[in-house]
Amino acid sequence: MKMNLKSLLACVALSSMLLSCQKQDKSPATSQNGIPSEVINQIAAKGFNTEGVIAVNGGYVVEGDIFLSYQDLTNLNIGPDLRVGEEEQYHTTNLITGLPRTITISVEGLDPIWTIATDSAVARYNLLGMRLTFQRVSSGGRIRVVGHDLGGNGVLGQSSGFPNAAGNPPDSITLNNRPGTFGTNPSVQWLATIVAHEMGHTIGFRHTDYKNRKYSCGGIRYNEGKAGVGAIWIPGTPTGPRDPNSWMLACTDGSNRPFNPNDLIALNYLYH
Repeated sequence: MKMNLKSLLACVALSSMLLSCQKQDKSPATSQNGIPSEVINQIAAKGFNTEGVIAVNGGYVVEGDIFLSYQDLTNLNIGPDLRVGEEEQYHTTNLITGLPRTITISVEGLDPIWTIATDSAVARYNLLGMRLTFQRVSSGGRIRVVGHDLGGNGVLGQSSGFPNAAGNPPDSITLNNRPGTFGTNPSVQWLATIVAHEMGHTIGFRHTDYKNRKYSCGGIRYNEGKAGVGAIWIPGTPTGPRDPNSWMLACTDGSNRPFNPNDLIALNYLYH
């Protein structure tokens, strides 16, 4: 998840720290930031934005909050691309299987506020009575919430991927622990929204505005594409009007976003 530049000017007077989101760049011909042009080409071929690619241990971070391993770049599952409108909920081809199922999640090496925020995010999911639930454990969770300096370009957090072909979630969510990223006194519920958003990726949710990231991020219109993991419309979510408060919008404006009615339709469709 990234910060929305549109909100920066409106909120400066309130001392809210908002950072820019990525601009579109679909031109992978040359290397950038030390990333080999071959890798840029592979990322573009999978349908991901090639601007702001970050090299990390084991792979690359693209579009602010998606981790691609070296293997992912050469062996992503190419799923269907079923689109209707622009601001609906979408899921990946692979979803969590083995339902009913409880996925453990642990917060490791982060300030205590992140444990509180994760507990709140877990409660949001568990209150829905789905066949998929979460349980926070002290360490060694199936999903580990960890910290890493993700730079000062507006990236707040990232999932290490989507569910794999075996129906299991990726193993980690990484939050940006660069000093000042979340301001000096962030709202716990805003942080919970960030964690819940990344948890959404781990269970197979694409961005609500994946077809038009300009909707929440500003800047140039950008379609994320099926990105090698599928972008399947979830029946019952709107083909219009727009959905400004979804927890899975690509960029945040710094506010709390609990599940809205369309989010609930999407979650219940997949996991109730």
